[in-house]
Formats: sequence, structure tokens, C-alpha cells
Amino acid sequence: MPEQRCRDDKERRFTRRFLFLQTLLCLALAVASLTALSEPAGTCSTAAFAVQVLGSGGPEINDRRSSSSYLIWIDGRARLLVDMGGGALLRFEQSRADIADLQAIAFTHLHIDHSADFPSLIKASFFSARDTDLPVFGPDGNELLPDMATWLERMFGSNGGWPYMSDYLPNRLENAYKLQATVVSTDNHRPQRIFANKLFSLSAVAVHHGPVRALAWRIDHDNHSVSISGDMNGDFHSLSSLARDTDLLIVHNAIPETATGVARNLHMPPSVIGEIAWHSRTKKLVLSHLMLRTLGDKNMKATFKQIRNSYSGPTVFANDLDCFVVQRD
Repeated sequence: MPEQRCRDDKERRFTRRFLFLQTLLCLALAVASLTALSEPAGTCSTAAFAVQVLGSGGPEINDRRSSSSYLIWIDGRARLLVDMGGGALLRFEQSRADIADLQAIAFTHLHIDHSADFPSLIKASFFSARDTDLPVFGPDGNELLPDMATWLERMFGSNGGWPYMSDYLPNRLENAYKLQATVVSTDNHRPQRIFANKLFSLSAVAVHHGPVRALAWRIDHDNHSVSISGDMNGDFHSLSSLARDTDLLIVHNAIPETATGVARNLHMPPSVIGEIAWHSRTKKLVLSHLMLRTLGDKNMKATFKQIRNSYSGPTVFANDLDCFVVQRD
């Protein structure tokens, strides 16, 4: 009998150890799966249609990430920038994109962590081969932030912060390409076509980002699409219609489910992200604009669990320079 009890105890200990190791392995595989849907950074420059995350972080300095920025590649060339937060210019260089290839820049809104590297990009373009005007799209303004055209004037105009850059504004000297600003109204909560050329079309819809005027964007190319939420809390219920049947939806995961107060007024929790992805019939979901309060294994698993209550499609947490191919050659 004592020998039998000893064998039973050994078997129980072995079983517990096995289950413990199995649990650790499952958790490790779960976390790995959340970051396994992107492709090597250089893949974007060979894809027919792809989006590269230049900045996956927010306004913090301890997340080791650049602030919000996304680069759209079409037929192996960088054609559109959405936002240009701090650190994004270095990522732009690392992506090996060419400023001369850009056909437009769109801003979700003009908070610092979405726009700080824009002046540096324009200054850098002086040393590039760019010689064609550059359309720049952004929201209208209020007392907190100016509209897109006024923002450019306040930066580069004769009474702005960097008047030596005024050549890049319309009606200035003719020895530089021009930044052609278009102000997009946020009064209409229905998607609206803003721009189209031979390669892509650009649509926008107003989203609720607290007291700040903000937009979400959709890029369509050859019957495929990428949609980008920007910062929003979901109160306008407008993103689902913009992102209907989109191939790739990039959303900003800046707060956990438990957030309240100002943070919740500015951003959407994971449960709202999941509902939007489900309602829009998104094919793949990418979580970006990550902050310390949403980073780390524990926070990411909690976010993933909340999203899974509504949305069961492929879901991944973004890192800087991740490439997501939408269409291959």
C-alpha cells in the first residue's frame, strides 16, 4: 500500500507538471499568434498593395515605438501617408520609401503624436527628386486645433513657426512644389469620397475623438481596401460603414476595457473594437497606437479576449515597420 501511494503521488506530480508546461506552451503560442500575421518589412516594396506601420505607438516616450503613421504601398512604391507622428521620419527612411513617389498625405487629426514629423518630412523632400505638388488632406478645426489649411499656414507661412519653408505653400515663389491643402468637413457622419487618381481612391468619415475634430480613412485599390480608424471612441458609430468589407482594418488600441473618464472619451475599448470589426465584416484586424496601458502579455491577452467576444477573424498587434500585404503581384 505505501508503495502504491508513492507511485500515485509521483503520477499526480508528473501530471501537474505536464499540465503546467502545457499551459505555458499554449500561452506562448497564443501570444506568438497575435504578432504572426505581418511579413518582413521589405515585403511591402514588392507587393501590389500593402500597408506598412511606420509608427505603432502613442505619445509616450517609454513604449520604444514611433508615434502613429502608416504608409500605403502600391506596385512596389510608397504612394500615400496617413499621419506622421514623432519618429515616423526615421521609419520612413528605414522602409526605403521615396518621398518623390508620394501622391498624397492624409491626417486623421492634428494631435502632436500624429503630425510632429510632418515638417521634417517636407524639409527632407528638398533633398529629393520631388517636383510635383503634394495634396494634403485633414479635418476642419475648432478652438483646440486649426483646420488643415490653417495648420500649414501657421507652420510655414510668413508669420508661422518656420517662414523659411513658405515656398512650399500655394501662391509663393515658384521654385518648389506646393502643398495643396484640402479641409475635410467632420459635420457629416457618412463616408465621403475625398480623392481619386489612377492608382487609388481615398474616402473619409468623421469619428469621435473627444473635443478634437478627427477622421477615419479608407484607401481602395483594385477591388481591395485598407481602413484606418485613427483615434476615436466609437460614439459616432460611423467607422463600420466606412470599413464595410475592408480587407484590413487598422484600429487604435490605446486603452484597456476598464478605462473611464477622459481616456474613454478619447478612445475606444477592446469591446468596441470587436463590435466594429464584426459589424464591418473586416477580413483582418490590426491593433496599433499601443500604449503602456495596453502593452505587455497580460494586457494584450485581455484585449484579445474582449475582441473575441464579437470578432473571430485574424487579429494582430502591430509593431513599427510591420508590413501587411493586401494584394500580391
